[in-house]
Amino acid sequence: MKKILVIQPIHQEGIKLLQNNSDYEFEIVENTETEFLKKKIKNCDGISIRTAKLSSEVIDVADNLKIISRHGVGYDNIDLKASKKKGLTLAITATANAVAVAEHVMFMMLHISKRGNMYDDTVKSGKFNNRNKLPKTIELWNKNILIVGFGRIGQALIKRCLGFEMNVFVYDPFVSKDIIKKHGGNKVENLIDASKTMDAISLHVPLNQKTKNMIDYKFLKDLKKNCIIINASRGGVVNEVDLDQALNEDLIFGAGLDVFETEPPNENNLLLKNKKVFLSPHAAAFTEECMIRMGKETIQNIFDFFNNDLENSKIIKL
Repeated sequence: MKKILVIQPIHQEGIKLLQNNSDYEFEIVENTETEFLKKKIKNCDGISIRTAKLSSEVIDVADNLKIISRHGVGYDNIDLKASKKKGLTLAITATANAVAVAEHVMFMMLHISKRGNMYDDTVKSGKFNNRNKLPKTIELWNKNILIVGFGRIGQALIKRCLGFEMNVFVYDPFVSKDIIKKHGGNKVENLIDASKTMDAISLHVPLNQKTKNMIDYKFLKDLKKNCIIINASRGGVVNEVDLDQALNEDLIFGAGLDVFETEPPNENNLLLKNKKVFLSPHAAAFTEECMIRMGKETIQNIFDFFNNDLENSKIIKL
């Protein structure tokens, strides 16, 4: 019987898969401290993990571990070098969250372009008659949007942008012009040059050495003043200090962040007090439907691995 450690709770539908499979025993833990995990992981064959940090210190003592199943698509919380050294397989719930995140991006873009907070506060504060004095909003129709990264989320987002009759451009060096065109988009080769003509930019890239701080002041200062930046990928992709400065200098229209360089963000993070940014607590995938899909897929990935049936598209190359 194989032993599975579920680090951080998942949806009950995922737990049911474990309960109904007699080949596995499992334990669910909420404590993510290093010393605690070192004790719990020691004899495990597989683990499911959400956003908790999985350090080399923990991985090194996992003598029986064969697979790490990430509940989500990002994996910057996992020590990849230690995983590779250990010969582990790292899988993600690749098919589960695309719709939820794409919808969240549209929600953020609409909320910012329609000045959601300002208009809502105007009515609730009894200032309805001031409506003609309010700054105007922006339509999404016929606007240029650049999708940076064209994986499953980017492909789900393009459908929704086209539904709003936006002009969609895609930057992804790893996806061909023909594939992007097939989805209704236009491939761009140069991120910097293309960004200068965009009304919205949505980020969907992993966090690595190449993407860290890719959105900085130098990048932001050349954008159109009505541009909206959305980041629902990884926090370190956007330099938060530079973004705050750009917003304060009215270099762009607004921004929406679902992710932060430090989570939760420090109380002295300037963006927490900036009225031109709309924030959510890394919850783009937190729909009921998506949590069910991720809970089931993170466990099914473990089953598939031990049955030699895990799809290559769900495996991260270490």
